[in-house]
Amino acid sequence: MENMGVTADGAVCRSCGGTDLCEVLSLGDTPLANALLTKSQLRAPEPCYPLDLVFCRLCSLVQITKTVPPADLFGEYLYFSSVSDTMVVHASKLVQRVIRERQLDGNSLVAEIASNDGYLLQAYKQARIPIVGVEPATNIAAVALEKDIPTVCDFFGSQLVDKLIEDYGRADVIHANNVLAHVPDLNGVVYGLRRFVKDSGVIIVEVPYVRDMVDGTEFDTVYHEHLCYFSVTALTRLFERHGLVIHDVERLDIHGGSLRIFSGIDDCAAKPSQNVGQLLEQEAKEKIDRSDFYLTFAERVEALKVELVTLLRELRDAGKKVAAYGASAKGSTLLNYFGIDATVIEFVVDRSPVKQGRYTPGTHIPIREPEALLAERPDYVLLLTWNFEEEVLRQQEAYRREGGKFIVPIPTLRVV
Repeated sequence: MENMGVTADGAVCRSCGGTDLCEVLSLGDTPLANALLTKSQLRAPEPCYPLDLVFCRLCSLVQITKTVPPADLFGEYLYFSSVSDTMVVHASKLVQRVIRERQLDGNSLVAEIASNDGYLLQAYKQARIPIVGVEPATNIAAVALEKDIPTVCDFFGSQLVDKLIEDYGRADVIHANNVLAHVPDLNGVVYGLRRFVKDSGVIIVEVPYVRDMVDGTEFDTVYHEHLCYFSVTALTRLFERHGLVIHDVERLDIHGGSLRIFSGIDDCAAKPSQNVGQLLEQEAKEKIDRSDFYLTFAERVEALKVELVTLLRELRDAGKKVAAYGASAKGSTLLNYFGIDATVIEFVVDRSPVKQGRYTPGTHIPIREPEALLAERPDYVLLLTWNFEEEVLRQQEAYRREGGKFIVPIPTLRVV
């Protein structure tokens, strides 16, 4: 890939402050992935921002160069975690394990950063464990409060930590699921986690794994909300900077491949497990800490683009009706970069009622309820939420029995 030697002009690494950044992938100017449109907004100009992915040669963090103001991204957010059965089950299993292993009780405190609608904390609440969530999106925080989940509507950072400690004390367990990727001030958030957790406490973080993203050509994970893409190497360097040690790490299948790390205060945390050392060794062997690992990523994305667009055009020319499933941020990246719009996809279906009746950003495809698949009977459905393939196919058994087929674009294009 020719542009791997190109330095991102003016960009500074969010983790180490370094400027030796090389380009991995450029997706051009793109609308905000979750900025779904109402009908009245279709003719208005849509804000678009550069979406360029770079690698820091100093600390190994992969990140995008443009930071969109968080208030523009999360002031009104349309992603509700509890809509996904997979996410609720995933959270519930983790909660039961943490309660058992940490021996939590009514005197403990569990906090979650970016707690969304309370999909994880509600399992602690059911077990009578004291909880508090921090959620910046006002509409989603309101839903959590309606569920009687104590929620502070604000952005987590060092300033808010003082207030949290004053009101709730320090936490025995802090969850930060898929939040580190979203924050522009990485060091401020990790410093805040270090101050908020008890000396004997644990910080549990889940992030998409950059290794899986690259190996699986999961370029649609890249959008303006996702500022950073982590390896164990990059996370270790970030956490050590703030006196935190990663004492265990697990690889997860969720979201196309994720990491779950367990971290604590350096002087008090358990000795790092074999998992940590093994993954660090594997990353060094595969050169994830070097730009070499990312050399063919953009080329493989372009090959997938040609393959999928060709298939969709052939189906359209053959008179086949094509819809899509999942008005997701991933889907927005794929549709916009591949140039797939309402001339190819007749409609998108999504389970979230707040998305239904709106239109996809940039491509202006109408969003409908999942029942539209049986009512309209498209011949094919492009599965934009491919990371929930098993769940979606199970939900859509009736559509498939009627002869409907799903096009799964990632990690390799296939029809099921």
